[in-house]
Amino acid sequence: MNTAIQAALDHAVQSLQQAGILPSDWTNNSVLTRTKDRSHGDFASNIAMVGAKAAGMKPRDLAEKVLAHLPEVADISKAEIAGPGFINFFLNADQRYAVLDQIQAQKDQFGRSQVNAAQKIQVEFVSANPTSSLHVGHGRGAAYGMTVANLLEATGAKVDREYYVNDAGRQMDILATSTYLRYLELQGQSLVFPKNAYQGDYVKEIAQSIIDKDADAHVRNVNDVYNNVPEDVQYAAELDAEGNKVVLSGDKEKHIDGLIANSQQLLGEAYRVFHQAALKAILDDIKDDLADFGVTFDRWFSEASLVDKIEEALQTLDQRGFLYEKDGNIWFKSTEFGDEKDRVVKRRNGQTTYFASDIAYHLDKLQRGYTHIVDIWGSDHHGYIARVKAAIDAMGYDSAKLTVLLVQFVSLWRGGEMVQMSSRSGQFVTLRELRQEVGNDAARFYYVMRKSEQHIDFDLDLAVSQSKDNAVYYIQYAHARICRMLEKAATTDVNFDAVSARQYASRLELEAETEILSKLAAYPDIIVRAANAYEPHQIGNYLKELAALFHGWYNEHKVLNDDAELTQARLLLSMNVQQVLRNGLALLGVSAPEAM
Repeated sequence: MNTAIQAALDHAVQSLQQAGILPSDWTNNSVLTRTKDRSHGDFASNIAMVGAKAAGMKPRDLAEKVLAHLPEVADISKAEIAGPGFINFFLNADQRYAVLDQIQAQKDQFGRSQVNAAQKIQVEFVSANPTSSLHVGHGRGAAYGMTVANLLEATGAKVDREYYVNDAGRQMDILATSTYLRYLELQGQSLVFPKNAYQGDYVKEIAQSIIDKDADAHVRNVNDVYNNVPEDVQYAAELDAEGNKVVLSGDKEKHIDGLIANSQQLLGEAYRVFHQAALKAILDDIKDDLADFGVTFDRWFSEASLVDKIEEALQTLDQRGFLYEKDGNIWFKSTEFGDEKDRVVKRRNGQTTYFASDIAYHLDKLQRGYTHIVDIWGSDHHGYIARVKAAIDAMGYDSAKLTVLLVQFVSLWRGGEMVQMSSRSGQFVTLRELRQEVGNDAARFYYVMRKSEQHIDFDLDLAVSQSKDNAVYYIQYAHARICRMLEKAATTDVNFDAVSARQYASRLELEAETEILSKLAAYPDIIVRAANAYEPHQIGNYLKELAALFHGWYNEHKVLNDDAELTQARLLLSMNVQQVLRNGLALLGVSAPEAM
């Protein structure tokens, strides 16, 4: 219906331009939205306030001109001016009931559109280092990224979901060396495990798997591994006044780097046994964890595959005059594109940096022909945005094609106390543990119920409660309640049929019923707004509001009653609420149970 109203407004603008009331080059940037208060009509336009300055008149005066040039729209009963110059449109009764026909005809496709059909979008999300199991912070990025992709697809875009596997960096070397040291321990050698190594029991499990396969084939003298390695960090027994560890001596970074270098030299090609075993074990675990969470990817992109692309990217930057040498390092002139400082892309030892890999990865993305690229990163990567966009522009592409969405941290609360987490020490709450405690549905729902850049305090007790305060339970209960009601109708003398029941829709005369009808009709617009703004919480809020309207109406008015026609009409309304709840929950990756 809003399409017909917008077309009428566009016609009025053309007429006003021909009459010289509006400039011929004036661009209509007004918006047409559904009203929140039914007394203000069904739709409201701010066109008069947007165009008042260009027309050189007061908004209400321009609104009168718009109404005078507005063509007749059959489904509009009236249009009137309100407030400072809004134009409110009131639908006739038949048009208000038309949403019932749309939902019944489209079923699980209701709300979907082709608004973004011309878009080919890549959404890259999670992309956690394969060095440990996913923790609850990764879970938020997974739920958010998957839902954003779902929403974009629901508006017609062709979407590719991608996970960037960091399988070629220093963290993987730390993991591989941690695994090798545990391997030597399990083979009976004594050592002091590095403070900057990966501490979790999963490292021992990977080491044991290598022993099961290769026995002692990779055993070397542990003293050779530690030979000439800088001292590990030594901390004071007590913390400082701010609660930080006091360093007495040593350097944990140089210590682990020395162990990595010695392990690589002693093992030679066998070093890859530990590197690949650790990578495969953890990446398989991540894939299984995400799949069980309802999060899937079209492509798992390996950082290790970027060797040639890195050289191509650096050559492109060099040819375009954006690289220079200083102190033996190769630098990218990112300050010429607004970054705070230039960035090293190749060190004096010939090794390229993480940033060089990021540049190459985005070059690869751009060459795949996407109209838009969406990167979902942790909030601690905020400083990377400017430099990545700078590299895109420097290579001759348009950085406006890249949108970076930052996902803030998650704090878990149980029994009024915060749960502590730390990935390097291994003492952390994994995504799998969270899912086991609260279930996939609660996790998927609450992860996306705030804007991505806002911090989440995840209340574990609330997430498992069966109460109105638990939003996901409240929504699912509305769906199950309708299922139970329809089942009850089928076992009584009520011969409900959605097609024949449509003739009684005019019996839905209560204000609560009108509000539900209006809320149902708003669903397609909500999907478009949520998709284009990358805001899944808009869907969650909509479902909460729809569920609240239904529960309130159901509690006050009998659906199955002595009035056969009214019963048919209310069952039809309930069935359509059920369908929209199910559609919305599906976009969020949440189930719609038929019984609770």
